[in-house]
Amino acid sequence: MGIVSTVPSVDLPDLTAFDDVSLLRLRAQLHTEMKRRKLALSVGQVAEKLAISFFNSNTGCPNLSEAAVNTANVDALSRRGDRYSIKGVLDAKKTGTVYPDAVYPDRQLFEYLLVVKLTPDWALDSIFEFDWETFVRVRSWDKRMNAWYVGLSGKALSQAKKY
Repeated sequence: MGIVSTVPSVDLPDLTAFDDVSLLRLRAQLHTEMKRRKLALSVGQVAEKLAISFFNSNTGCPNLSEAAVNTANVDALSRRGDRYSIKGVLDAKKTGTVYPDAVYPDRQLFEYLLVVKLTPDWALDSIFEFDWETFVRVRSWDKRMNAWYVGLSGKALSQAKKY
């Protein structure tokens, strides 16, 4: 059961009626308009916005603000100074990567990892919160990327706090 969105439903055109070229043109127009409005364009960006909004609108959750752009492994900060890494997933079997510190590979990079699952229409489905110790316990190494990730198995997700 997904988290209820406060965004009203909008009637969208039947995309199956578009030929391929028209569909590509529509995508280009949408991309241009989203950039003009400074809206999120990727699953990860949307997940970050939804997670921060969810935390800020729910009593009992810390208020979060966006971290500075290009801050390594940190996407949001709490008022207490806790660092949050946010990984959005749509239909993946694992999160995006968490790169270790190049000089101190065992250095703690954040206090919390939020795995934000989206529905097929990019609405918020659920959030799984891993503290650093739990992340270290469930993480796996991606040899190709030289970075950590969390597999989205039931076993791994059951160790997180679910929102």
